[in-house]
Amino acid sequence: MRNISREPRMVVRKRIWPKSLSDFGSMTFILVIVPLIYWFELWVVLPDLHEYGTMAYCFHFFMGNFIMLNIVGNFTFTVLSDTSTRREIMPVSGVRKSDGWRLCSSCEAFSPPRSWHCSTCNTCILKRDHHCIFTGCCVGHYNHRYFLMFIFYLFAATVYAFVMNNYFIWSRVQFEFPMSLVKVIFPLAIFVFGFDGSIEQFYLLLYIVTVIGMMFTGVLCIYHFHLAIHGLVSNERNKNDNSYNLGWRQNIGEIFGDRWYLTWFNPYADSKLPHNGINWDTCSSWKKNSVKTR
Repeated sequence: MRNISREPRMVVRKRIWPKSLSDFGSMTFILVIVPLIYWFELWVVLPDLHEYGTMAYCFHFFMGNFIMLNIVGNFTFTVLSDTSTRREIMPVSGVRKSDGWRLCSSCEAFSPPRSWHCSTCNTCILKRDHHCIFTGCCVGHYNHRYFLMFIFYLFAATVYAFVMNNYFIWSRVQFEFPMSLVKVIFPLAIFVFGFDGSIEQFYLLLYIVTVIGMMFTGVLCIYHFHLAIHGLVSNERNKNDNSYNLGWRQNIGEIFGDRWYLTWFNPYADSKLPHNGINWDTCSSWKKNSVKTR
């Protein structure tokens, strides 16, 4: 069942503001810390490590901006993309519970297969993966690609920053045992014991943030890409149902579209999805279609 998406590339959500206090706090943190780390790495760390205008400087400056472009682009599209069932006209006849359809009492409408209701967003989400507090919205059919690339480039950025910062920070910060060790292991201790009056303490705090961010986004990447490769979303991980596992190559295409190779480098690339978020191929239907096309 191949229903190539022919609607506009993106339908913008009407309400993009965070709907809960946790969403607001997490989004605010992302919107503050990402530009701050970007400034720190390219305008503080990089000039200290490489002379302006050299090949090394230009290379790292280009890479920093390339990664930042992908973070900003994928974050923006994750937030703006409407992936709810409200964007589609749901059929009122011919729907069967055996096919995965259900009646959502909250929306008072039929919900298609792989769709679940989100109490925070107050709507059903097409192929709902989860509600992300860092973007303040649900991750579903139409923004799954952008979310995966968002966390991937966040991980890439923190790894890159970690390597650069190791050359920078330890040549500037005076390590005093045991206080410096306490501040490294427990970042909040910086606020308890206070700064020592030098900008190096602020640099050390940013270094710690990148280390924590690297570990956190690394775990997120392993978890979510593992699900994506196996054709699953978070809501399906404990159901022992492999109906939508079409093989890792097709599973990637289901999320990233027909031009998947461009989406890994360009968040603005147009890549048509093979489904409309309502009708889905299963293992049995996919095998039948594959045999017919041979």
